[in-house]
Order: sequence, then C-alpha cells, then structure tokens
Amino acid sequence: MCGIVGYIGYEDVKEILLGGLERLEYRGYDSSGIGILNDQGQVSVFKDLGRVSQLRTIVDYEEKASIGIGHTRWSTHGEPSKNNAHPHQSKNGRFTIVHNGVIENEDILRENYFASFKFISETDSEIIVELINYFYELYNDVELAIRHLMNHLNGSYALGIIDSQQPDKLYVVKNKSPLLIGLGEGFNMIGSDAMAMITKTNKFYELNDQEYAILTRDSISIFEITGAKVTRDYFITNLDKDQVNKGTYPHYMLKEIDEQAVVIRRIIDKYSDKRHERFIMDQNIIDAIKDSDRIYIIAAGTSYNAGLVGKQLFEKIANKPVDVCVASEFVYNQPVLSQKPLFIFISQSGETADSRAVLVNVNKLGYPSLAVTNVENSTLYREATYNLLLHAGPEIAVASTKAYTAQIAVLAICAYLTVDVKEFDLIHELSLAANVIESICDQKEILKELASCFLRDTRNCFYIGRHVDYAVAMEASLKLKEISYIQTEGFAAGELKHGTIALIEKDTPVIAIISQEEINLNTRSNVKEVKTRGANTLVISLKSISSESDGFVIDDVHKLLTPLVTVVPTQILAYYAALERGLDIDKPRNLAKSVTVE
Repeated sequence: MCGIVGYIGYEDVKEILLGGLERLEYRGYDSSGIGILNDQGQVSVFKDLGRVSQLRTIVDYEEKASIGIGHTRWSTHGEPSKNNAHPHQSKNGRFTIVHNGVIENEDILRENYFASFKFISETDSEIIVELINYFYELYNDVELAIRHLMNHLNGSYALGIIDSQQPDKLYVVKNKSPLLIGLGEGFNMIGSDAMAMITKTNKFYELNDQEYAILTRDSISIFEITGAKVTRDYFITNLDKDQVNKGTYPHYMLKEIDEQAVVIRRIIDKYSDKRHERFIMDQNIIDAIKDSDRIYIIAAGTSYNAGLVGKQLFEKIANKPVDVCVASEFVYNQPVLSQKPLFIFISQSGETADSRAVLVNVNKLGYPSLAVTNVENSTLYREATYNLLLHAGPEIAVASTKAYTAQIAVLAICAYLTVDVKEFDLIHELSLAANVIESICDQKEILKELASCFLRDTRNCFYIGRHVDYAVAMEASLKLKEISYIQTEGFAAGELKHGTIALIEKDTPVIAIISQEEINLNTRSNVKEVKTRGANTLVISLKSISSESDGFVIDDVHKLLTPLVTVVPTQILAYYAALERGLDIDKPRNLAKSVTVE
C-alpha cells in the first residue's frame, strides 16, 4: 500500500526520490514526503498532504544531498495530515525513517517505553523511530539497536532508516511488508517494488522476513535478525521502463484496457510451443492439479472475481471441484478441508497481505500451493510451492483490467492442460477472444455515449447476470464503484425478486450481461421485471443470442471464454462514467493498488 524509495550514491538524490515516488503513485496514497542527508550530517525533511506534485512545490532544490528516503502514505494510523506523513524523525533528530506496514503491539510499546512521551503524530511509525533511538542510546550501536527493534516489533514493517551521524550508510529492515534492494554501479537503492527503481537499475536483491541490510554507495550487506550474514544472488527483472509510461493515452486505465488483446496473445506465446500448436506448462503444476481432490482459490477484490470465473473453468473443463474463498475471511475462518487440497493464490501484485497470511498457514500444514501473479519474485511467487506469471506487463491504474483478463486466460490454460482429451482448441479460441477484445476497444465512442446515457447523473446502478455472467457482473460492479464512486452492486439475476428488486426506482440503471444460451431467456425475463418498475435497462449480449433492442452486442467466442470479452465493455463504461464526473481515474480515493496490510 504505502510506497518506499531510498537512494545512496553520488548523484543529487531529490529528483531520484521524487521520480521514484511518482512511479509508486499507482499503489494509492494520501500524503508524501522525502528526507535527505547531506555530507555535513544535516537532515532535511519535506512532506505534505496530497500528491507528489504538491510535494515538488515545497522541496528545496538548492539543497544538495546524495542519500535519502521517500514515502507515499496510505493512512492506517491517524488521519491524512502533514504531521502523520512520512518521513518521521526521532525527537533528537538523529534517526529518520519511512515505514510501510502495521505494528500490532503499538499500544504495549507506548505503555512500556513511552508512557510520558509526547509524540508529534498519531502513527505507529513514530514509535519505531523513537524505539531505534532508545536502543541506540542503550547499546551505542546502530546495528544492535535495529536488531533489538526487530525483536520488539509485532506486525508488518518495511523500513528505510538514515542516521545523521552516518552519511555513508542506509539501513533497511523487512518483515511481511515488501521491500527490494536495487543494485547499481556507484549507488544502491531500496523500493517497495521494482517500479520505483527501474529507471536506475534492473538488478535486485530480495529481502526475506526478519532480515535487515546495510547499504553504502558501493556495497550491500544482508543480515538475519541474529546478525548472521546472508549470501544470496541478485535477480534481473524484465520490466521495461518504457512500459510504465502512458504514452499518448490520457490515463493508464484506458491504455491497459486497450492492452488486453496484446496480453492474451502474449500469454499464448509464453505458454505454448514455438509454433503455437500446443500449450506447455510445468508438469509438476499439472500433476498437482490432477492429484488434488479439491481446489481452493484464495484471492481478494478483482482477483477474487477472476477466481469465480476460474471455478467455472476448472469444473467445466477438468471436472475438478473448486471453492473460491475471500482471503481475509479464510485466514481467520478456515473451513473443513478436503483430503488432498490444492491452493491457488491469485494476486496481481503477489504481495496481497490477506492472501499471504493464508499461504503462511497452508505452508505450515504442508499443502501444495500455486501462485498466479503478475510480479516475478513477489512474496507469493517466492513462497508458494509453484508459480505462474500472468505476463500482463506493469498495471499502473489502481482499478485492475488487464490483470483480470490475464488471470482468466492463465487459469483456462491450467484447466485445459489437466485433461487428456481436448474438446476444443484453446489456442485458437483465445486468439479469437483477443480479436474480439480489439473489436470492442474500437467501439469506445458507442460505449462513451452509453455511459453518458445510463450513468451520467445516477446515484446507484445494478449489474445482473446468471451463470458465469453473474461472476462478470461482480467484476463490472466493482470497476464502476471503484473509479466513478457510483454505488453499484452485482447480483445474480434470478435473485432480484428475492429482495433486491425493492431498490429499483424510476431510471435506476440496470445493466444485464447475457452470454450463455441456456440462461438467455431467463435473464431477459429479469430485465423485463425491472423495466416494468421504471429501471433504465441496458443489455450487453453475444451476437448469437442477441436481440434488436440490446444496447451493445459482442461477437461470439467460446462459451467458456465469454468473461474475457463481456467484461471489456463494462471496463470502458466505468472509465467514461468516471471521466464525465471529472474524477481521478487512475488513483481513485481511499484505494491502494497493492494491499500489503491486513
């Protein structure tokens, strides 16, 4: 959620930090700040409420420094404010930190160490920096102070620390919250993810939980909490720095919607042989799926909605029973499991804290797991038994689009490869779906007009569907509420008469998705029910089962792959609804791209 960037080297650090923070804006935040340390041991902190663009207006560009840390904050402890923004400093000014995560024993630490201390902020982070200073004064050793700090903190934390008395060192501490170290020539960096550092380096060290590191301009040393030194190789990311730019698009979300056809084709390329005649995947993954007696899909948000589609794919193609579980519920309310379960974790970032908490428990129980994620070397990617990449490329907009379709495509391939007798050619059908997605994206003007007609002034909206269309309705409603702030719900169409139809008023928008022949007439009957009660209805359908009155008609694709195409017009409708309301489409209020705290 919060974003961290840090640098130690020979260049002036301010623009490096500010640029890194701007590349982390997609994570979601409400305030930002940087702390820089010059060669004379003077620390300057610049922070404020609002965007990094606001931070740029208060930074003193005349002040030179070559070591610093920066932060974008998403509020958990204390309201969004300048005082609560990061970096935070110890009262004596010696230590300055940025922190991502949540300290669960905050109240105990306050009572035990700072009962009479007057803090400046409402954050748990300020306790951390004062605790570092406390242990330093006790042991007169910064590294020892950090190790004692780690022994006293419960919860999640990624920390960047600078010591005004050591302008040649940058300290890093990690537990549960993601943090990478970037390796350079004559400099080293830290960041919440590779995006923050990609314009400077593509070489990274991962930090594991309960580890800390000491960075200088020319060296990186990683240690366990005991002080034992750790040796590991760096990895190289294939992330293209040009992919993080909007190009000619006004918003990342629109660019990423248009990229979905390319992503489907890339997935075909990555998971098939050179001639694109058959799919290929790690046989261990296929065997794990075959050997399981039930699959548990663990996810949150958009990934959960993709999991609902995945359930249909595994059950219809592979005849494998599937439960789709909300990660934040599963971790504290685990159901009775089958004898040979396989857990599939779906996450765009690979850092979703709720999913990771489930994975920790699954690993303790010794069950096999598969992470399906867009980020190589992310936490879920590293800690699951098996992993599959989405190959969607960087997704910057908070509202996920191309990651959702990529998740469905990869899950379809998984299900397809577990059966010996193939009833259809999935490579051909996915290629066809990619073509249809392109066709939909070429009809933006039609969808823009529909958004204006149905969503311009409405306070609420309903998406309805049956069968797999219900799963798409859930995702469609999430997209609309995320970026337009229209109160939107996705419902199983047949459930309307069991209570929800009471909410239908004159001109209430009800958007129906119809892609399956066997429920076509049923859903149309539900559309009539709400229309007779004053609803403003729009039907999105496939051509073979369309009606002349349908508002948007999509070319046919294989019935199991309809979610790949029916979701696209709903993404575009959400985009134009938010655009018409003048909202911040890529960074909607209160939301974060990577949810790294429970």
